[in-house]
Amino acid sequence: MPDTRPGALSRRTMLGAAGAAAAGAALWTGSGASADPGDTVTPQGRHDELDPARPKEQFRAVWIAGVVNIDWPSTTGLDAATQQAEYLRWLDDAKHYRFNAVITQIRPTADAYWPSSHEPWSRWLTGEQGGDPGYDPLAFAVEATHAAGMEFHAWFNPYRVSMPASSGDAGTDPSKLHESHPARQNPDWVVPYPKVGAAGRLYYNPGIPEVRAHVIDAMMDAVDRYDIDAVHFDDYFYPYPAGGEDFDDDAAFAEYGGDFTDKADWRRYNTDQLILEFGRRVKESKPWVRFGVSPFGVWRNIADDPEGSDTRAGAPTYDVLYADTRKWVREGWIDYILPQIYWAMSLPAASYRVLAEWWNDACENTDCQLYLGEATYKVNVDTVSPEWKQDPRELLNHLTLCREHANIVGNAYFSGNPVRQDQLSAMTLLRDEHYSRPALVPASSHLGGRTPKAPKVSSVEWRDGAYTVEWRPHRRGEGIDEIVRYAVYTTVGHPDECDLADATNLVAVVPHDPGAEVQSFRWEGGFESGRRFAVTALNRVWTEGRAGVRKTRKN
Repeated sequence: MPDTRPGALSRRTMLGAAGAAAAGAALWTGSGASADPGDTVTPQGRHDELDPARPKEQFRAVWIAGVVNIDWPSTTGLDAATQQAEYLRWLDDAKHYRFNAVITQIRPTADAYWPSSHEPWSRWLTGEQGGDPGYDPLAFAVEATHAAGMEFHAWFNPYRVSMPASSGDAGTDPSKLHESHPARQNPDWVVPYPKVGAAGRLYYNPGIPEVRAHVIDAMMDAVDRYDIDAVHFDDYFYPYPAGGEDFDDDAAFAEYGGDFTDKADWRRYNTDQLILEFGRRVKESKPWVRFGVSPFGVWRNIADDPEGSDTRAGAPTYDVLYADTRKWVREGWIDYILPQIYWAMSLPAASYRVLAEWWNDACENTDCQLYLGEATYKVNVDTVSPEWKQDPRELLNHLTLCREHANIVGNAYFSGNPVRQDQLSAMTLLRDEHYSRPALVPASSHLGGRTPKAPKVSSVEWRDGAYTVEWRPHRRGEGIDEIVRYAVYTTVGHPDECDLADATNLVAVVPHDPGAEVQSFRWEGGFESGRRFAVTALNRVWTEGRAGVRKTRKN
């Protein structure tokens, strides 16, 4: 497919379109009396061209799946040191492709990757549900992810309790769950689905209020206790249809259905209540923690609703999974939505192009950020459409299309292993052409917070083929205004605001070190007279402040 990249935008156009969040600093400020003259610079509004492939704000993430040991841990029963080494390698992969976030599964089957008082340890850690892995995987993963300069999105599956018995899990038998498991202690909370066949599983019944209260409490335990950046649901609410069976919730509907006459409407109401209440609880605990959902890519087909997408998908979320995802966007119940658009652009039944455009329109004039989920696992696979098998640029063309839609501000890739395998070199091509520079996570300015002050850049020295930038770290601050990272830029000549409009001059995102009197960053490169470095602070919701600037001194 030919490259459809739009023409470059002027700096004035980019700054005007993106607003204060994309522009970052409203004013560049110097680092004190020893800085260069004229350090306070107002925007110049030059018409130098930007490269649209270098946006300064772009969400870039990989899903690290735990269920059935898809990604991490790679198998059950590994010792703590091996599990930790595996996770660090996933972070190395993410940095290699210039990602800025990981979406790590920590509650795959109503169990936990942390010591929880609500649910047992996950069997995907040790091979035995309730088995202590000898350390706290969630604490380790959060700390390591932040040290690598990336965001940690805690991925929960709300209602799935078991996997098929053939995998060694409980299948449809609650008595095979750990003795402490709430689903074993409350068997009336669960529904076997499908009831027959090797694919049978257990699900919590979303129609029982006590169930919703339990799963919210279980997930909030991680939110309250760990320094996560976001919480993340995938596409499992009511289960996908299997074997022509109906999900057997007749008794719950009779008891809790109230005035509902249509079970489908009641089911959607139940899912709404989960999203609304969990989102409320998250913000009450930590207002800066974002809530995102990654649903199946189709809300409704146009044949069922004139406002639906021009698709013919078999499991639209509204009609089959009982998840009114568009409503959550419009009502402001979630901070981001990440539809899984796992199809080629040329697929008639569910074109990536059609769905990208539909979701872009659905998020217009809302505070909900839009990222798109990418099917990295389909590249070079015989059983899918020829575009995935033969064309390494299918993924690249997706990102090129995303540039044409202002509300699409990022992408995520499923999952860690396919990203690492880099079939047809598709991920390498994508990194080199679309992720050639680092990027900040798009700011969630709707959550509030103040613009951070400029760091005081105390020195920039060049020695032995590298520049070392030092600055005084901020006082950490509180809540949303807590400083958690810094962005480092470099230019030849004094920067102005327009030099921050894209990522051309962005070289790194550095985590805040609360124990350091001076923070530093090392950047390799030959000496250039007039090279300057600028450092900005970013708070918990990626609001970027003014920049401290300093010229290089050669030693």
